[in-house]
Amino acid sequence: MMTTRQLQDEILRLKKEKDICILAHAYQSHEILEVADYTGDSYGLSQQAAKAPQKNVLMCGVRFMAETVKILSPEKTVYLSNSGAGCPMAEQLDVEMLSALKESNPDYTVVAYINTTSELKTICDVCVTSSSALKIVNNIDNDKILFIPDCNLGAWVEKQVPQKTFKFVHGGCPTHLRMSVRDVKKARGAHPEAKLLVHPECLPEVSAMADYIGSTTGIMKYAKESDAKEFIIGTENSIVQHLQYECPDKKFYPLSKDCVCHNMKLTTLMDVYNCVCGQGGEEIKLDENVRVKAKACIDTMLTLGE
Repeated sequence: MMTTRQLQDEILRLKKEKDICILAHAYQSHEILEVADYTGDSYGLSQQAAKAPQKNVLMCGVRFMAETVKILSPEKTVYLSNSGAGCPMAEQLDVEMLSALKESNPDYTVVAYINTTSELKTICDVCVTSSSALKIVNNIDNDKILFIPDCNLGAWVEKQVPQKTFKFVHGGCPTHLRMSVRDVKKARGAHPEAKLLVHPECLPEVSAMADYIGSTTGIMKYAKESDAKEFIIGTENSIVQHLQYECPDKKFYPLSKDCVCHNMKLTTLMDVYNCVCGQGGEEIKLDENVRVKAKACIDTMLTLGE
């Protein structure tokens, strides 16, 4: 039997030997973050992968994230460390459903959250992340926006861009949807001095009670830089643990014990080890036509996000 430390040391040795760059989404466990070359949100990781000198990339996250890496770095061999790790929100719409929506709303610009499949991205106009959505929607030269698939993130943007007309589909992140106003009242009652930091994927009524609303990266930055000493975290609970490590002089509490992404939690340190050994994971392969079309809406995101 190998200890966690021994496994980590072996992963660090093998990734150098086999020219592998390990990417870990912020919702992964701390023991996985410790062996990663880069940690962050989905789009930030894809950018790092494109810059990384290694020929092979191992994504510790979910499928759409590995696909985004492949879209931006077609010359690299990209692996998803656990092939079962999907994203329920990314799978809420398919190409046929979106095509029908586009047909009935021909004068709307289709804005897709990056949490979508590569196939869906092929028929979208522009991609956004939770941190760039507001800026990009403001910069779109159209006042009619069809925002998919997360209506909560879309509603948060809509509130700040009242001059534009929005249409949504009924979709969202099942993990963030678990948090309720009742959870907020309970957490505030237990920790009256704490600041409430939430992700815009939360229900609008939960976001309305927050001291800060922002992406995972934004939440972590706010907590680190704030003078406050206590925080209630309204996003995936691994962020509570990561912040506890990074800010030992501050206290962090989960908004809900149920805010756990089971797809993110599928990936284990053993999965990472097996993958760098060449005995696990799944190589991500995309049809070149799909890749090129999907890249177009990501390129537009870069242009409008400047």
